Order: sequence, then C-alpha cells, then structure tokens
Amino acid sequence: MTRTENPCALTHIQSLPSWLVGRVAARGRNLVAEAIAEEGLKLPHHAVLAAVSEHGPVAQADLVRQLGFDAKDVVLLLNHLEERGLAVRAPDPRDRRKNAVTVTLAGVRTLERCADLAERANAELLAPLSEAEGQRLMELLTRVNEA
Repeated sequence: MTRTENPCALTHIQSLPSWLVGRVAARGRNLVAEAIAEEGLKLPHHAVLAAVSEHGPVAQADLVRQLGFDAKDVVLLLNHLEERGLAVRAPDPRDRRKNAVTVTLAGVRTLERCADLAERANAELLAPLSEAEGQRLMELLTRVNEA
C-alpha cells in the first residue's frame, strides 16, 4: 500500500479510544512521576512502598506476586527504600527463613506526601474538565476497567 492509498490511516488510529486512553494514561503517569520525584522516588518505588504499607509486614516474594514485578527489581527497589529509611527488612516472625518488609514512620510520611503530590498531578491532568465531568470520566473509566 502506498502513502496515497490510505491518507487517513494515522488519523483513524489516533481517533480510536485505545489510542486516546493510552495517550492520556501516559500523560498522567508522567505528571505523577514528575510530582513524586520531589520525594526522590520513581513510580516503582512508590508502588512497592504503598504495597508494603498496605500489606506489611510482607514477605518479598509476596510483594513480587502482588505487584507483578520481577523479583530482582523488587530487591533493588527495597534496597533503595531501606537505604532511605523508608522500609526495613527483618526475619519474618511466621517463617524465620524469609524476610518480611515493613514500612517505617518516615515511609508512612513519605507516602502521605506522595499521595498529596499525586492528587495535585491528577488534578492537573483533569483540569480541562469541570468537576462533574471529571467525576463522570472516573465513573466511565472504572466501568471500562472492571468489564
């Protein structure tokens, strides 16, 4: 097919819901990533810290399963979080052969600041919409996601 056979191909692709949702998602991720960078974290650090906070003390292997991250990556992310004093690893009281990860008070405070930063980033993402439109968009996206 030559360039002149279908001059609207790109326009068609860019009009698809999948294209638009992907572009909006990428912009949203970038806004949140830039915001939490103020805390010295990247998105995967934030996800690990949030999972540890919500499920901790938690075994590293369980974090890998919950997040769907590579085990080696989780170890590196935990090393960074531990170096920053945001999480600690200690023998799991249920199985001393394993390590359990727990969030520290500094980690909890960091998560609180990250939540505020992420909220502001998402407000920026939805700024072109009215409050009612933003709520409706969230309802629709939730429905599509849960289908």
